[in-house]
Amino acid sequence: MDGTISNKRVRADQSAWRPQTRAVRGGQLRSNFDETSEALYLTSGYAYASAEEAEATFKGESSHYQYSRFGNPTVTMFENRLAALEGAEACRATSTGMSAVFFALLALLKAGDRVVAARQLFGSCHYIVAELLPKYGVESELVDGGDLAAWEKALSKPTQAVLFESPSNPMLDVVDLSEVCRLAHKAGAKVVLDNAFATPILQRPLEWGADVVVHSATKYIDGQGRTLGGAVLGSREFILEKLQPIIRNTGPSLSPFNAWVLVKGLETLGLRIDRHCANAARVADALAGHPAISRVLYPGRSDHPQHALAAKQMSGFGGVVTFDLKAGKWAAFETLNRLQLVDISNNLGDAKSLVTHPATTTHMRIGAAERAKLGIGDGTVRISVGLEDVEDIIADLMQALGG
Repeated sequence: MDGTISNKRVRADQSAWRPQTRAVRGGQLRSNFDETSEALYLTSGYAYASAEEAEATFKGESSHYQYSRFGNPTVTMFENRLAALEGAEACRATSTGMSAVFFALLALLKAGDRVVAARQLFGSCHYIVAELLPKYGVESELVDGGDLAAWEKALSKPTQAVLFESPSNPMLDVVDLSEVCRLAHKAGAKVVLDNAFATPILQRPLEWGADVVVHSATKYIDGQGRTLGGAVLGSREFILEKLQPIIRNTGPSLSPFNAWVLVKGLETLGLRIDRHCANAARVADALAGHPAISRVLYPGRSDHPQHALAAKQMSGFGGVVTFDLKAGKWAAFETLNRLQLVDISNNLGDAKSLVTHPATTTHMRIGAAERAKLGIGDGTVRISVGLEDVEDIIADLMQALGG
């Protein structure tokens, strides 16, 4: 040392950081003002120092930003931070979680191709697979996500894409990640896994063999019900060569403001997920003893059909609990209407506890027959357990249940 003070510190190797550090520091870009909080770049376009620089940018010879539909510094920070947390080579953010699911599949499929999916999907995902893609010449098949024999049969012929959620919405079914990925790859398929319920804090699908991970960042990544957003993660080749041209030319872009909100959400994701899991476990145990309830589903309970598999694949069991009321729809509606603290809302992952009746909201349009295959009954209720004091959440549920 020569006694002088450098104005630029040597930065640590981010690949050596643990998850919580990546969630706070990963992908950070600082302007010349050296701000500690990430900057919000509310701009649609960018200026060039010369006509030559503009040409080089459009030719792909310069990394200069062109247009915020293609890329934006704040969005880049969100993408790089989430990629670091998920253990992915690259990430592209999208306007919503559903656009992430749709464009991930679109980047893998064309007319004449085949997709196999678990039928345990969110209602809009079910629509994409069962109704939308077939209109454009893509063959689709739905299987029971927990039935490996059904996966093996469906994947016994060439397939280009596989889609599933684990845990699923709303019945919290858990898929054997490594085995389904093995079967999919044997069939020539790329695996797209929706990790919104688990988040990268509890589950890292790429380590189990998945090729592409999608997120509804609207849920736990934001965590406070403020904004919409989605993300697609995978290999650099898939993101840059297959997905990016589609996103660039069709425009499902994440706004810089939403990206900034999501960047800040990632900073507290680990802390919030710990509390969501702890509160959900307590709520599940409290509900399990109530005489009006016939079944409680929570992967962390030993009576969950796939508890051992969930414990193998996940470091925690999430913040969602699903239960069935014996008396059906009228009892579910009466219970929801008596709640005084917990809000009725079809969203989830919020700091506030939220409850919904899937058969008449999120899964209404898939039809009664398909709901029956999923195990969604007229008495099924899904609660996204929030960050309130868990004793207050339980007290509100008990009074609403009349016990």
